[in-house]
Amino acid sequence: MAGSAHHVRGTASLGARRPAPYPIGLAAVLVTVGMLFAAFTAALLVRRTGTDWAPVALPPIVWVNTVILLISSGVVELARAAAGRSDSRRCARWLAVAGLLGVFFLAGQVTAWRLLALRGVFLPSNPHAAFFYVLSAVHAAHLLGGLAALGWTLSRTARGGYTAEHHAGLTHAAIYWHFVGGVWVFLLIVLSTL
Repeated sequence: MAGSAHHVRGTASLGARRPAPYPIGLAAVLVTVGMLFAAFTAALLVRRTGTDWAPVALPPIVWVNTVILLISSGVVELARAAAGRSDSRRCARWLAVAGLLGVFFLAGQVTAWRLLALRGVFLPSNPHAAFFYVLSAVHAAHLLGGLAALGWTLSRTARGGYTAEHHAGLTHAAIYWHFVGGVWVFLLIVLSTL
């Protein structure tokens, strides 16, 4: 009886599946990044009550950038759909387009900073300007991480690394990309309405 209990216990432990590390790691990254931007938002909400708070009109290009980023999320979904059909060629093409749109977004952000500078609005100009520069720069750094994930995924796709049954890495990169896009929409709403 003791031997069979041990056997059952041993079998149960051999049959138990450990959670895959990537979803746990992705969840940790998303929570950490979410907390970072939540802290910035809380600081902005407190700081805007100061007497020196003067809203800065954001350049219209930030709205164009937002549309570009939202389109890139749709393109990532086209890549996932292609991977779901084991169509590596189309998946790679869509990933490259999504990455290019991400680069356009970053170039648009640099343009927004330059447009503000041409108006004489710099990081130390006032608290609202400082929050725009800092939040958009921190967001851009996280978007660069998303571009790295898309690049890694594109490389793996080009080597035939994804099939209809196995494309979790692409899904994880897509989740991060969509999250970073959602963070930008949130930040833009906060920055343009306060």
